[in-house]
Amino acid sequence: MSKRTILCIPGDGIGPEIMQASMPILEYALKIAGMDYQLTHGVLGGAGVDKYGEPYPVATQTLARAADSILFGAIGGPKWDQLERKLRPESGLLAIRQDLQLFANLRPARLFRQLADASSLKPELVADLDLLIVRELTGGIYFGQPRGLVEENGRRRGFNTMVYDEDEIRAVARVAFAAAQRRQGRVCSVDKANVLEVSQLWREVVTQEAENWPDIVLSHMYVDNAAMQLVRTPKQFDVIVTSNLFGDILSDIAAMLTGSIGMLPSASLNAQHVGLYEPVHGSAPDIAGQDKANPLAMILSVSMMLRHSFGLVQVAERIEQAVGRVLDQGLRTVDLVSVSSDTTELSGDQLAPIGTKAMGHAILQAMQES
Repeated sequence: MSKRTILCIPGDGIGPEIMQASMPILEYALKIAGMDYQLTHGVLGGAGVDKYGEPYPVATQTLARAADSILFGAIGGPKWDQLERKLRPESGLLAIRQDLQLFANLRPARLFRQLADASSLKPELVADLDLLIVRELTGGIYFGQPRGLVEENGRRRGFNTMVYDEDEIRAVARVAFAAAQRRQGRVCSVDKANVLEVSQLWREVVTQEAENWPDIVLSHMYVDNAAMQLVRTPKQFDVIVTSNLFGDILSDIAAMLTGSIGMLPSASLNAQHVGLYEPVHGSAPDIAGQDKANPLAMILSVSMMLRHSFGLVQVAERIEQAVGRVLDQGLRTVDLVSVSSDTTELSGDQLAPIGTKAMGHAILQAMQES
């Protein structure tokens, strides 16, 4: 295997802290996998604005285009909220997604049994929850044209355009079907075909593509019903595939089923399996620099990178198993300390929250001892 390049972008807020906690785990995982690699480093978002005057600097763009995979921390903060839209940190994230054609966003919602009481649903409804949302990421209403704000006859009017062509739909459907083959073999396509023409095309194309995947069971659901079903009986789902807007909303609902958004990783992939891997939580500027952030979503993003971009499934599973063992030990960051389902079996010392660095060290130690 040729040398692989991994671009590390800490980002803003707690991003540098959770990146720092994850790097020893990444490097240990690559070492035991025997992969030849090099790490490069770049800035994005607010950090890019501060250093280069733009959220997706040319220097980072050059590194990103040369990378086999990208590990990213977090983006944004009140420091940059008053900037014009093109300079806002979030514009940098949208730009890198478009630049690298990262069209498929994978958002797993897996509930670690140790955190069953953290969910807003009854434990029996979410026990062993393990679903995956595949969200189309570079099309739809977020990027459709025309868009804008205008004033007509003394009144302001805003408009956005939701648009997809069949190639975009087919590409993300293939990602969902391929993911389902590695899981339970079921895909639910979510749309609003009873109202929207674009969703009618979505449903038609997904149904056509399903004919190429005879081992996958395809179902369809309107997005309003899907939102209801996620909080009613979430374990009915295996893989959900949907558009950019609907996926944005549904994946945040699914995140809360697991009890803490601090536990959830994500992957954004292009057709060449180059991916940008990041936790789904925000930059949490209120706790930045205080060693309070939960690095587990970042660490699990490392696991997703090993699995999806490099095919290192066994090493990825080793990281996930280490997370489970550390939770079994009762170790919790502050966001998790009050939500364990097995606190009666743990001592007071075990339940005291630990910091970002200590959690990262605990995961690394658990990997080394396995």
